[in-house]
Amino acid sequence: MEITDVRIRKVSDEGKMKAIASVTFDDEFVVHDIKIIDGQNGAFVAMPSRKVAEGDYRDVAHPLSSETRTKIKNAIFAEYNRVLSEVDSHEE
Repeated sequence: MEITDVRIRKVSDEGKMKAIASVTFDDEFVVHDIKIIDGQNGAFVAMPSRKVAEGDYRDVAHPLSSETRTKIKNAIFAEYNRVLSEVDSHEE
């Protein structure tokens, strides 16, 4: 399985949620609404989730292995950093 596209929608410098990503696999399957969140120990990727009856959140889609999670996270952060540097260069 290959990650063939990552799209970043920059949300804001305000608040904890920094951006939302969509990741395409093998040019055939896409997962939307992956969030980049600024946490206490740095930024992290949160898979799409929905609120369940008990008030908790459950992932709608998620990787089954830590290797796949790392691959997705690295691809998202690479594109996010590219987008941030592009925005910064346009502001100068």
